Amino acid sequence: MKTVVLKFGGTSVGSIDRIKKVSKIIASYKKKRYKVVVISSAMSGVTNDLVNKSKLISNNFDLAEYDALVSTGEQVSCALIAGRLQHIGLKSRSWLSWQLPIITEGNYSSARINKINIKELNKYIKSGGIPIVAGFQGINKNFRITTIGRSGSDATAIMLAKYIKADECIIYTDVEGVYTTDPRQHKKAKKIKKIFYDEMLEMASLGSKVMQPTSIQDAKLNKIDIKVKSSFAFKSGTLITNSKKSFSDQIITGISSTKNDAKITIVGVKDRPGVAASIFKPLSKNLINVDMVIQNISQNGKNTDLTFTIKSEDLKKTEKLIKENKSISYKKLSFDRNVSKVSIIGVGMITTPGITYRMFQALAAKKINILVISTSEIKISVLVSAKHVKKAIASLHKEFKLD
Repeated sequence: MKTVVLKFGGTSVGSIDRIKKVSKIIASYKKKRYKVVVISSAMSGVTNDLVNKSKLISNNFDLAEYDALVSTGEQVSCALIAGRLQHIGLKSRSWLSWQLPIITEGNYSSARINKINIKELNKYIKSGGIPIVAGFQGINKNFRITTIGRSGSDATAIMLAKYIKADECIIYTDVEGVYTTDPRQHKKAKKIKKIFYDEMLEMASLGSKVMQPTSIQDAKLNKIDIKVKSSFAFKSGTLITNSKKSFSDQIITGISSTKNDAKITIVGVKDRPGVAASIFKPLSKNLINVDMVIQNISQNGKNTDLTFTIKSEDLKKTEKLIKENKSISYKKLSFDRNVSKVSIIGVGMITTPGITYRMFQALAAKKINILVISTSEIKISVLVSAKHVKKAIASLHKEFKLD
């Protein structure tokens, strides 16, 4: 008898009607004689409402109490699902993180799952029951509830699939799978049938909202294949795997773009060993993530221009830190909020020459100027004016035959 882990996101359990529909999906697996374990997120909007309540109480809300507060959303949805399954004649009950328990380590709000005790859970599954486990939460060594970051229910599902040795792990969401690019940005985007972990990791970190990078990383490290499906349409989804079986010879798998980037240029920095470290050290200490970096040295070798990108919300803080930095001197500081990063991703580019040329040529043909470039083995990212993003995606989608 196969074991399947089913995870339902906030939109999938966002109303009573949707919970009834989700219960039918769960029942359909039980009819196929599967052993079923369910992970549920909070109903959509509930966690945000709890976060807002904490802000109204205090500007410095205690982190442990914050996790205790925001984890309650999953308790509600799990109880409702279990109650509905009981109503339609199935054995089911809800399980909170401390009842297994799910052991975590690390800071509140960003803990990672370290171990899951499945002894009692297995007994319940063998008795024919369907456990509905609260996602997004765990318990630390001090017996305090912890949360594992937004979209942490995916991580709960992946790690539980590892511990119970599940045959399948299916993430149910509000989209039919992973697409070659955001369908809202390009109408000719198509659903990807199979995608490698590394490709999905790049797409997730570059703006794809389907899954969080940490969850993909957990799946890759633990060799858990994931299916992403819609809870609103009975269609095949996307398989995220490392298996090379049945993969197409597609060179580029997908195209991602970002919306909230800002470009900073420091002109005429006096060049010396360690100057870049001096610039980026205060940013690192203030948890500001620096992404794309380009450095131009002057002909006399005395000055350098340094350009890098950050998230738009960090722009004011970054400007302040640079101006207050006494360890560097420069001639001019400039900023540009109206930029976006467009990236092509695909393991096929490792063994295929000419991909960089084709990307740049396609953008040039549409008169799109490239501001900054960064690359990895399976990704090429360019920074362009935000007004050109849709045009850039359409051009690259067509160039690499993804339409």
